[in-house]
Amino acid sequence: MKETHKFEAEIQQLLDIVINSLYTEKEIFLRELISNATDACEKLRFQQASSSSIHQSEIPAVVQIIADEKEGTLTITDTGCGMTQAEMIQNLGTIAHSGTKAFLSTLKNEVANKPTFIGQFGVGFYSAFMVASEVTVYSRSFLPDEKPCCWRSQGMSSFEVEPGEDEKRGTRIVLRLKDDSKKYLREYELERILKKYSKFVPFPLELNGKQQNTVGAIWSRNRSEVSREDYTKFYQFLGHDQEEPLFYLHFNADAPLAVQSVLFVPQRSFETPGLARMESEVHLYCRKVLIQSRSKGLLPEWLRFVKGVIDSEDLPLNISRETMQDNSLVQKLNKVLTSRFLKFLEEQAEKEPAQYEKFYQAFSRFLKEGIVTDFLHVEMLGRLLRYESSALEPGQQTSLADYVKRMSADQKKIYYLLAPSREIAEGSPYFEVFRSRNQEVLFLYDPLDDYVMEHLLSFDSKDLVSAEKAELDVIESSTPQNRLGEEQGKLLGSWLKETLGNQVEEVKVSKRLTESPAVLIDRDPHMRASRKNLLKGMKTAEGVTPFQCDLEINPAHSAIVQLDKARQSNPDLARAVAEQILDNAKIAAGLMDDPRKMLKRLNFLVERALVSEHECQRAEPNSARTSGYVVEV
Repeated sequence: MKETHKFEAEIQQLLDIVINSLYTEKEIFLRELISNATDACEKLRFQQASSSSIHQSEIPAVVQIIADEKEGTLTITDTGCGMTQAEMIQNLGTIAHSGTKAFLSTLKNEVANKPTFIGQFGVGFYSAFMVASEVTVYSRSFLPDEKPCCWRSQGMSSFEVEPGEDEKRGTRIVLRLKDDSKKYLREYELERILKKYSKFVPFPLELNGKQQNTVGAIWSRNRSEVSREDYTKFYQFLGHDQEEPLFYLHFNADAPLAVQSVLFVPQRSFETPGLARMESEVHLYCRKVLIQSRSKGLLPEWLRFVKGVIDSEDLPLNISRETMQDNSLVQKLNKVLTSRFLKFLEEQAEKEPAQYEKFYQAFSRFLKEGIVTDFLHVEMLGRLLRYESSALEPGQQTSLADYVKRMSADQKKIYYLLAPSREIAEGSPYFEVFRSRNQEVLFLYDPLDDYVMEHLLSFDSKDLVSAEKAELDVIESSTPQNRLGEEQGKLLGSWLKETLGNQVEEVKVSKRLTESPAVLIDRDPHMRASRKNLLKGMKTAEGVTPFQCDLEINPAHSAIVQLDKARQSNPDLARAVAEQILDNAKIAAGLMDDPRKMLKRLNFLVERALVSEHECQRAEPNSARTSGYVVEV
């Protein structure tokens, strides 16, 4: 016997919101109905495990979709637990039956802005009315003594309930589509929606008799049951990549949130600095139904190269399942996943160093970006850094942890030197003191590394110090005979300061040089190469670069010894040599931005050197000579 039930006024208002305002995309209706169908199949599986009295127990759980363009109907059928007539009235006839006017009022306010209410009121079914002018539901409960029943509504003021046909166990929903929604009868359109939202549902999903979910949700399986080939196949399907993943992490946790996930690292980066920027390809699922594609916030921005799936039943979702309500839970999930992934990378570096080296070559810039932008994970990221070292052969890299293991007991700091290449680093005047002491220095070739060290600051309770800032003295095996004495050094320093003027703050005798005649030292202990690059193009009113630098001279270098003589016997030449020594030190420090003035001076010095050479040949035509040039004194 047919029964007609009136919707209450509040329920009519709520239904209007669901149909017209709640969902941003109409295609969501199919995801919602399939999600409900898989829930019914899950409930049946639970009942089968706890009860032997199941109607048509031989019928397997499956979800089927049939599109009939001629009739204009779309049918979604599941062989799940089904509903009794009382359950049908309760579940389909009373939206949010536990709610009140307060719920409706709050929902109206949320929809007016952006929906953030969680989907716990059973309104997903009513998304069908966005596309259907009439919805008919046929259902048969799994309980043997129950009868089939039918529910029908046009989404207006009432619904009808009557005895159904001799239905199979489960639920069959027939949507008579509106004219503006007939595209959802096209097979290719339905395939697109199913592939987007429901490709991993845990039961067979068929469209017009063809199964759509051929790749399983491997993240929900036990790791021991999944082979490497399974991971590769899943990655290639998910990431649209023909290559195998470089690494994969299958991670499940129960606390602080229930999480099932599988994350992949590609073989190579698809990002070009300054041009194409990668987007996150980590997708959020809830019980194997897509909630958010390329979800932002689940992993930090600097892990955007990671691909994979995160499935959590604990995340509260809005009614349309399109955004997450509780941001604190998302942040907690972000922290858990990020920490576990970084720990995984550290483990891989230990187990598979060759593979990690390949990973580091492709993705090191992302890790460095993380150090600069994410203070929460700086320490863990620091353990993943790799650099060349003066203690290793060219091409070999070391971790900061291994550097610390090689440190002597009296060394308290980790030293590094930023340079374009190893050759330039080893030839730098800042490296000379370390060579004399046989002390290890890390060689950093990427300009970004200066920012990395600025944010990392220390490792294993040991400060990271630039070689330019090292307060170390040269260890000499013997004292050179031809060198300036202490008083001579002071006098030459005073003359150089007078000659160079405000280009330097002070001139000192250095204790850190063995091969170079001079070196520039920043007075500001916090000055870094990155800041130098920003400032070196700036000029003061006097045309001087605004750096506070001291010039340190090597009293044992022949050029300095000869300069001390030339400043008295040939002042013009001495001034030119002093300026050139300063410019050479600027080049070594990376501070030379305009070499034109220096080139003019070099031409003068070359000319004087050739004149001096010619005069010496005339004075000593038959004497043996060594290579080099003679400075006139």
